[in-house]
Amino acid sequence: MKSAIVTGGAHGIGRVIVNQLASEGWHVGILDLNVADVERDEKLLKNCVAISADVSDVNSVEKAIKQFGSTPDLLVNNAGIVRFGPLLTLAQSEFEAVVRVNLIGTFTVSRQVAALMVADGKAGNIISITSMNGVVPGPNSGAYTSTKAGVALLTKQMALEWGPHGIRVNSIAPGLIDAGMSNAVHADPEIRQAREKRIPLRRLGTAQDIANLVSFLASEQSSYITGENILVDGGVTMSILSTLPRPKSVDSVGPSE
Repeated sequence: MKSAIVTGGAHGIGRVIVNQLASEGWHVGILDLNVADVERDEKLLKNCVAISADVSDVNSVEKAIKQFGSTPDLLVNNAGIVRFGPLLTLAQSEFEAVVRVNLIGTFTVSRQVAALMVADGKAGNIISITSMNGVVPGPNSGAYTSTKAGVALLTKQMALEWGPHGIRVNSIAPGLIDAGMSNAVHADPEIRQAREKRIPLRRLGTAQDIANLVSFLASEQSSYITGENILVDGGVTMSILSTLPRPKSVDSVGPSE
């Protein structure tokens, strides 16, 4: 049985990823700070084990991975936090907290798991969850955008250095997803509808959309893909120019036949 560790697996997108992998027969370690919810999932979900850890703490991560009991075939870095606010007034401590969890946490867990994979001679797979906000900034997003952009480039760095060991490293950048951190935003029907209208596919994404891509990247079907940050956003990131005013007359400018 193949094994996986999913950080931040007790809630939101992470929990759906855990469900997906478990349903496919993976032995899944749910690594999360929220001990009660992780233990709940261990009892509810087949093939799952609860692991409590702070991803930004090296000792905590090392202990948790030892508790898992074996070198995982797959690591999914999903743990992340947000502390929104204008940069001019955002507390330094809040900026640093996001950097510790999102960027340093991803590095800490990835390096420890990759080291085990190398030592065991195991061709492994690491997938990190970034964000469309790591590609384009969002208003008052604090350190979130910077950390997600950092994880995207860290993904490429890890893919470059660890590829010769047979370790593939990719990241997934969710767009406007109706889950997890965005629940509060999409709870307002007017905001939800306005957002859906701005997305070329005319719907919000789901956590299952992200889990499906995790399954693909974790499979042999993607065996020649590494170092990629794949947007899953319904086309919204590429559609910025289409939201700006544009006179219809310019569509006919140019030489006519």
